[in-house]
Amino acid sequence: MNHLGDYDVIVIGAGHAGIEAAHAAAMLGAKTAVFTMSLDAIGNMPCNPSIGGTAKGTLVRELDALGGVMGLAADATYLQSRMLNKGKGPAVHALRVQTDRKRYHEYMKHALELTPGLAIHQAEIISIEVEDGHVKGVVTQLNGEYGAKCVVIATGTNLGGKIFVGDAWYASGPDGMHAANALTESLKAAGLPLRRFKTGTPARVHRRSIDFSKLECQPGDPNNELQPFSFMTDAPMHNKVECWIAYTNPETHRIILDNIQRSPLYGGMIEGVGPRYCPSIEDKVVRFAGKDRHPIFVEPCGENTEEMYLQGASSSLPEDVQNAFYRSIKGFENIEIMRPAYAIEYDCVDPTSLEATLESKVVRGLYGAGQFNGTSGYEEAAAQGLLAGLNAARNALGESQLILPRQSSYLGTLVDDLVTKGVMDPYRMMTSRSEYRLTLRQDNADTRLTPIGREYGLVQDDRWTKYQQTQAVLDAERRRLHDAHLRTADLRAAMEAAGLAPAAEGGIAEELLRRPEIDYPLIAGMIGWGEGITPMLAERLETEIKYAGYIARQDRMIHEVARHEKTLIPEDFSYTELTGLTLEAREKLARIRPKNLGQAGRIPGVSPSDVAQLSIALAAKRS
Repeated sequence: MNHLGDYDVIVIGAGHAGIEAAHAAAMLGAKTAVFTMSLDAIGNMPCNPSIGGTAKGTLVRELDALGGVMGLAADATYLQSRMLNKGKGPAVHALRVQTDRKRYHEYMKHALELTPGLAIHQAEIISIEVEDGHVKGVVTQLNGEYGAKCVVIATGTNLGGKIFVGDAWYASGPDGMHAANALTESLKAAGLPLRRFKTGTPARVHRRSIDFSKLECQPGDPNNELQPFSFMTDAPMHNKVECWIAYTNPETHRIILDNIQRSPLYGGMIEGVGPRYCPSIEDKVVRFAGKDRHPIFVEPCGENTEEMYLQGASSSLPEDVQNAFYRSIKGFENIEIMRPAYAIEYDCVDPTSLEATLESKVVRGLYGAGQFNGTSGYEEAAAQGLLAGLNAARNALGESQLILPRQSSYLGTLVDDLVTKGVMDPYRMMTSRSEYRLTLRQDNADTRLTPIGREYGLVQDDRWTKYQQTQAVLDAERRRLHDAHLRTADLRAAMEAAGLAPAAEGGIAEELLRRPEIDYPLIAGMIGWGEGITPMLAERLETEIKYAGYIARQDRMIHEVARHEKTLIPEDFSYTELTGLTLEAREKLARIRPKNLGQAGRIPGVSPSDVAQLSIALAAKRS
């Protein structure tokens, strides 16, 4: 074996998790290296060519607020932008963009190349080296040995990857990349609890073979309403493409059901557990037998390619069946499949074996991020990558690590769910997973997290200056709205001009803005727009004012929960002696070893009475 160097942090994989991990670690001053099996796969989008969506958009904003890269990359490479759920409350508003997947890869590759202190290596890691329960380095396929104080595993679906199309299968990562098979055995030998998960992707088809006149057009938002992901993006935005919607029909479903046993998922070839919230088309047809149709979102893969992505129609059926069922869809009668749909099975870790820092409890100094931790989605992966990279760097440099409580962010919620509750199938972030979603909105991610990113060394001076300027603008406008008084005659005239029923009387602008029918632009039409207030900031102010009572109530809930979070549980606390706990509670508490009373109460199988008994025992131990 050839010793080729030593690093503070080594990151295995350069997908969405690996990029953020490597970038964060290097920006904190740790000597960092990222290893990828192909430089041409950095930032690859093997599934849908998009960033964001419900809850996922909030994760991207949080990632950006902490100093990550994904938001900037999405803003630089988007094709179409839409704000989802605009007809609902602000807690579930979600930005989503169609992305040029080739340009996204190029942006991310260059971003890593420009990151100071980061070495980039094309090599397959076949094993990790462990000594006395601590990671010591990695070994490549070419017998190269690299020492490391900490290692981040961000292997995506490459780890033990198997592709399935009908009764055919072969070892592979996504998009024809090599599978990483040797590393699995090394991780098992180190004692990591691994399992098999599965995901899938639909066919890519040629644009010329689609009859768009039979499809439903799905345009982006008006250009003057577009919002960026990154709090640092100031450039004007405009949409470049349109997307479309097609629908399956009873004939599509008949073809699928007639061939269902030819699917490896139903034929028993696939062992891994698939994603509950992103099922294959055959899964949808079986599970939702009463539905006559399912939507398929037809999305471009880039500006300079004719490939189109059929979101919502992933499949592992044989190619001949894929041809038949796709062509039964209106507008797809002459469809040309360029890349067939496939399922991919891969290895991942049981996330309850991780700390809330994403460090392994089994091998110290070893961190997990992304699909290796049992999640699905680019956004979930990237957010974990940043946290894992930040903590690996701080660990290597002898500094305290960051734990984000679930009430601080969607990222905190995601990690707490993973390490406390575990996962039975690939985890997807959803707004319903958070108890605090009105407080954890996408628009205020900078207020919640940028000071934390600054404290932990990841937010650089330019971002911090921009954050302070934004907060000053918002504070000044809040004061102005609190002080401004609108005359009844002016308000009535403005409301009548807007087609609204005139108000009974005027009053303080802030109080008037609490009314559902009055918005900031109407108020600004009378008193002028505040200095530095953009439409995005105006919407944020309006939300904070209209929902102030609900937000205050949620803040009180967060404060109450924080009390339990402060009740720490010693590392060596013995649960076996607590006979008042149920057997299930004792077993799970001993295995997961929660850090505090709040986390203990979120473990499935630990009841409120168990928490009460544990609280009494902890109080007795302290006295």
